[in-house]
Amino acid sequence: MGGNGGSGTNADKRPNDMLGSWFVRSGWSKGELARQVNRRARQLGANHISTDTSRVRRWLDGENPREPIPRILSELFSERFGCVVAVEDLGLRAAHQSPSVSGVDLPWTGPQTVALISEYSRSDLMLARRGFLGSSLALSAGPALIEPLQRWLVPSPASAPDEPEPPASVRRGGRLSQPELDLLETTTVMFRQWDAQCGGGLRRKAVVGQLHEVTDLLQEPQPAATNKRLFKVAAELAELAGWMSYDVGLQPTAQKYFVLALHAAKEAGDKPLGSYILSSMSRQMIHLGRPDDALELIHLAQYGSRDCASPRTQSMLYAMEARAYANVGQPGKCKRAVRMAEDAFADVHEWDDPDPDWIRFFSRAELHGENSHSFRDLAYVAGRSPTYASLAEPLMQQAVDLFAKDDEHQRSYALNLIGMATVHLLEREPEQSAVLARKAMAIAKKVRSERVNTRIRKTVDTAARDFGDLAEIIDLTDQLAVDLPETAFCA
Repeated sequence: MGGNGGSGTNADKRPNDMLGSWFVRSGWSKGELARQVNRRARQLGANHISTDTSRVRRWLDGENPREPIPRILSELFSERFGCVVAVEDLGLRAAHQSPSVSGVDLPWTGPQTVALISEYSRSDLMLARRGFLGSSLALSAGPALIEPLQRWLVPSPASAPDEPEPPASVRRGGRLSQPELDLLETTTVMFRQWDAQCGGGLRRKAVVGQLHEVTDLLQEPQPAATNKRLFKVAAELAELAGWMSYDVGLQPTAQKYFVLALHAAKEAGDKPLGSYILSSMSRQMIHLGRPDDALELIHLAQYGSRDCASPRTQSMLYAMEARAYANVGQPGKCKRAVRMAEDAFADVHEWDDPDPDWIRFFSRAELHGENSHSFRDLAYVAGRSPTYASLAEPLMQQAVDLFAKDDEHQRSYALNLIGMATVHLLEREPEQSAVLARKAMAIAKKVRSERVNTRIRKTVDTAARDFGDLAEIIDLTDQLAVDLPETAFCA
């Protein structure tokens, strides 16, 4: 029973009308849902899961499956409908969780932040070794997400200006030297480079392991200045763990790491880094079809860093604001944010760049890519408007041309190629779209990113639906099955 995801409890079962309603509206057959569950379970490393049509029928009849099935169903329906469909929305019971690993409303104190990051990273590593990734979290959204994060704005109590060194009697041998701290920071930069080149699937566990090691150091007595730098490293690693989790499709896990990263950034006193973490959360909410939440998160980021963000960071935040406005269907505000992003970037001096490594990815190529995606998203919201597609095309072309010369950001190159392919579909130019989609597939084979793969599949599906009788699109669909079969990869 356990291998098929059953609970083993059949007493007092009633049909699960909530799950049934989502299932009927999805348009899936029982066999199709079973296949998707099995595929996602393999991606999560839960290779013991083997679901079939009779098992799906039992879920609809009221059987409550064991984890990770409820979480998998939540993710599948969320992606299908473009909004957060929590485990509870499906009429399923989530596994019992302690408050420390559920939700986002966490205490904003240094010691508890360290303990929470340590606990969560340890459980992630342990579950990964047992064949699971992450935990059975549900995504938070709406006020349950936004309101706790607003406490990021509350000033931290001022620490004593000259904090005394810990007495020798309580010191341990783990106090860090300057070279060791420098090495930790350099390693974080290296992980970020790997992610940009290879996608989130290749080094996620290594990043989580490094994060756990940093929490061990934070639990030892350190000078105040060292503590602050360690919290900054922890914030950057937690954000990167969240980003990599997002990239491979582990959405609740990603959100948890982002929240923990924001807490660590607050302890480090690094407002620009906190705004960057909130922008990552905003991007995730756009991906999940929650643009209102995305807009609230980006405004929270902008307000919190209004007096300290560099021009490059401000430009990135305006670009993300434009994406959110595009997705809520406000073209005037979207265009204004695009202009603000361009104006802020004009103040970036590439030859004398004081920015930290975490924001240096936001190049002119990224700026053009984000702004073009905003216009592309507007085109979709406005009923496949050719007007907005024509605004997207020249910016997207500039992004593609710049990324073609950039060996360090291959995932961004693939995403902008596929973005350009979608623009050509909007302009009813399927032949050009097919050429770009093929280029994106060639890169996707080398970049372990479920996000890239999903966007390619969606674009090819759209091309097949709208232009399925064209030889180029038939060939493209066949090539997709060869180049990007829906198989698992480790994270």
